[in-house]
Amino acid sequence: MAGSTHSVNNQVPPLVGYDVFSADRALSAAVERHLDPGLRDEVLGELSALGRTSGSAQVQEWGAQANENPPRLRTHDRYGHRIDEVEFHPSWHRLLGKGVSAGLTAAWDRPAGHLRRAAAFLVWTQVEAGNGCPLSMTHAAVPALRTDPGLAAEWEPRLTSMVYDRDLRPAHLKAGALFGMGMTEKQGGSDVRANTTSARPLAQDGTYELTGHKWFCSAPMSDGFLVLAQAAGGLTCFLVPRVLADGTRNVFLLQRLKDKLGNRSNASAEVEFDGTWARRVGEEGRGVRTIIEMVAATRLDCVLGSAGLMRQAVAQAVHHCAYREVFGGKLVDKPLMRNVLADLAIESEAATTLALRLAAACDDGGEQERALLRIAVPAAKYWVTKRCPPVAVEAAECLGGNGYVEESGLPRLVRESPLNSIWEGAGNVQALDVLRALQREPGAFDAYLREVGQARGADHRLDGAIKNLLTELADLEGVEGRARRLAERLALVLQGSLLVRFAPPEVADAFCAARLGGDGGAAFGTLPHSLDLASVVERARPVT
Repeated sequence: MAGSTHSVNNQVPPLVGYDVFSADRALSAAVERHLDPGLRDEVLGELSALGRTSGSAQVQEWGAQANENPPRLRTHDRYGHRIDEVEFHPSWHRLLGKGVSAGLTAAWDRPAGHLRRAAAFLVWTQVEAGNGCPLSMTHAAVPALRTDPGLAAEWEPRLTSMVYDRDLRPAHLKAGALFGMGMTEKQGGSDVRANTTSARPLAQDGTYELTGHKWFCSAPMSDGFLVLAQAAGGLTCFLVPRVLADGTRNVFLLQRLKDKLGNRSNASAEVEFDGTWARRVGEEGRGVRTIIEMVAATRLDCVLGSAGLMRQAVAQAVHHCAYREVFGGKLVDKPLMRNVLADLAIESEAATTLALRLAAACDDGGEQERALLRIAVPAAKYWVTKRCPPVAVEAAECLGGNGYVEESGLPRLVRESPLNSIWEGAGNVQALDVLRALQREPGAFDAYLREVGQARGADHRLDGAIKNLLTELADLEGVEGRARRLAERLALVLQGSLLVRFAPPEVADAFCAARLGGDGGAAFGTLPHSLDLASVVERARPVT
């Protein structure tokens, strides 16, 4: 053909047209492990359907479009009226609608609700992580609202609805509603007790007006928000509706949208309250205690989100290497690349296995499981979210220069990867929360030891890691300076115990050798060469 200088070959087909859930062996095995057999067909069918939707070319394109066309702030209409709205690309609404209809806000009263939602969240956010933010906060608002039975009765049916209603109108006229959150302020950050937003009571019925400025308000087009403000009795939790019952808009002044590193499809705003109408949630002065259950739920979603992002990064890397030919053979068969892929794969599987174990504990609701969550959620939030950025970067490198090009999708994963470590309390906050659980709630560590103790004797490296952890905890002098180290070790030992009990031997062996036994380097691709790395990589391969 005239003008043709070359033919295109040795290019990898796109990873589309597959079942994201069923192709993830670690995830599907975890769901089956924790699931009541009577629910098996229903839940697996539901998750497989979502997996096929997530893996479709059309939905993958929606994710790309939502990120290429970020939200825009409109403070006024054409006539000069203040409207304080955020405009989104149609793909954002399509994604959010699919997420709501898939039950990602409907965990609380469904059988195995937290487990099935956790798996769905892990699958769905691989398409596009930004829409996970409003889905997560809407899900997490339920336990906070339940501190006020009247508010819960009014709002919970809308929050757990599987209907996405994007219109700005009174919530009682909507078939479904979404929630956002506003805790941090510019002078305080994580120290929410330094908040200066004030709350003045309007009547004896729990209504107030708020005045102040929130530095971060997530998902500002939601129907309601849980916010913290200073009342006469101290820091208090409030519900701020976007539209009042009479149809007028509440005072919700959007000052600007944050220009973020990643999470580009999702809007995060600064918002000002100036006589903003609000309802008190819980008692005055107990705002942190009221909202803490919401925070715990969103922290678990950070673990799930990072596990999903890691899984997508590893799936893309293994898929690329399974097709790409170099130096006379498949890239996946080259010993050094196989080592890199296997190292990434065990990190991803460990994150997924831990995240689903915590979700199952939420469904159980027993005293021991609640105690385990008290220490395991902040430890997992600390460690899993910290591991996400290096996994995403290494996975991009597996594609070579192609992984640095936007069309590959890997740069979006790289930009997204630090987010879950920063949001909902950054690393130091999580590590200090682990310390508080150790020092103030002995039942939490007892529950942890009972959990990891179920794997004792199965692997000498895990046994040694448990012994070393107990030795380190015996001396709490200067413990705050060691808080990150302790959180890391707690998470690694818990991951190791779960993999030893439930993962294939080659996966557990590689994890214990590299993460607990010291037989691995600081970079990925430094696993002992004597391990069965080919089986580890094959397990991680997304079969299309």
